[in-house]
Amino acid sequence: MKKKPVLSWVLYDVGNSAFATTIMAAVLPIFYYDVAAKGLDESLAASYWGYSQSIAVLIVALLAPILGAISDYSAAKKKFLMFFAFMGMIASVMLAFVGEGGYLLASILLIVGTIGFSGGNAFYDAFLPEVSEENNMDKVSSWGFAFGYLGGGILLAINLLMIMKYEWFGLPDTFAGTRLAFISVGVWWFIFSIPLFKNIVEEKKHTSKRTKSFVNIGFSRVTHTFKEIKKFKQLLLFLIAFWLYNDGISTIIKMATIYGRDIGIDSNSLIIALLITQFVGIPCTFFFGFLAGKISAKKALTFSLYIYLAIVGLGYFMTSALHFYILAICVGLVQGGAQSLSRSIFGKMVPGDRHGEFFGFYGISAKFSAIFGPFAFALVGQLTGSSRLGILSLIVFFIAGIVLLRFVDIDKGKEEAEAQTNPELEPVIKT
Repeated sequence: MKKKPVLSWVLYDVGNSAFATTIMAAVLPIFYYDVAAKGLDESLAASYWGYSQSIAVLIVALLAPILGAISDYSAAKKKFLMFFAFMGMIASVMLAFVGEGGYLLASILLIVGTIGFSGGNAFYDAFLPEVSEENNMDKVSSWGFAFGYLGGGILLAINLLMIMKYEWFGLPDTFAGTRLAFISVGVWWFIFSIPLFKNIVEEKKHTSKRTKSFVNIGFSRVTHTFKEIKKFKQLLLFLIAFWLYNDGISTIIKMATIYGRDIGIDSNSLIIALLITQFVGIPCTFFFGFLAGKISAKKALTFSLYIYLAIVGLGYFMTSALHFYILAICVGLVQGGAQSLSRSIFGKMVPGDRHGEFFGFYGISAKFSAIFGPFAFALVGQLTGSSRLGILSLIVFFIAGIVLLRFVDIDKGKEEAEAQTNPELEPVIKT
């Protein structure tokens, strides 16, 4: 195993996961409602938050495959990763300057930060096949998620102390603690990114003379990939399965807090549940990396999806904070494992010289696949008047994903990828 590159790659996840926990999940949403959107109607504040999230996701979804293709041709994944990472770090720090009524600035910084976080992850994921060998890709991918849970969980716990016990840090009030929490995310992210920026040397694969702009090359290659995706039958089948079950996973992640509030669980209990999920996820994600080596990544992934079916059932019957804690534990058991194994299975079926381009598709798939689950949850809940039936609707996504996953042949997918490695770039790129 390439120890230094692997460790450097894993540490980046320790750093950027702080943005996912503190900025996206726990602290900024509450700050946005209570401080940034102060004076606005509550429903209008919620709408502005939703619009900000949607704009960020849409921009990332449109940019990811194009930038991935460009990075493959120019062998510039590391440069793009650094650019987006610094974008996210700076946006996190700048959130400390948002005051009462500053919802517009908060929305802009959320959009910029999310683009930096998600855009950087597209290139970070694309390094997985380069820093690991095929026989340990499942394990390395699991390490990234596990240490990401650790890093995000540790800083979130510290940030919550800054906010609730601000006097311990010599701060005058909760507002100051929140501002310091935003700054800490950018600093934490930067510190744990240094090893990757310093130690990972990108493989130089393309020597063709460039006769078009990178933008034209990017659009041309993405269009070309859309046209030839039928050559990767197993990869395409896996992507469809991923779209389905990931829709269920993403909905649980995004809607859990709202669902908990809807059935009467207090905000403190919801935050505690988030911490539980983070720290339970650390050893369990390691375990799934180990399990994949014993029974295969596909079987381990399928096992995690069956547990998600049980989670949906538990969510339907949930009535108390204790039930929500149990649900948080169950999610922590499988969330990192399902995500890490999905990433490594995909990585095994990607052509060796087009990691960035194909992981761009993987990234856009993850973004767009997160649309229909929340919509189904909301629609069923609205039509029936019960959010419990809304959560139960997610069973369809998991069952469909499990069924399709059964037909995915990873070994055949590897053969298809090898057959398409170093493809003739004409007519897309003139040499």
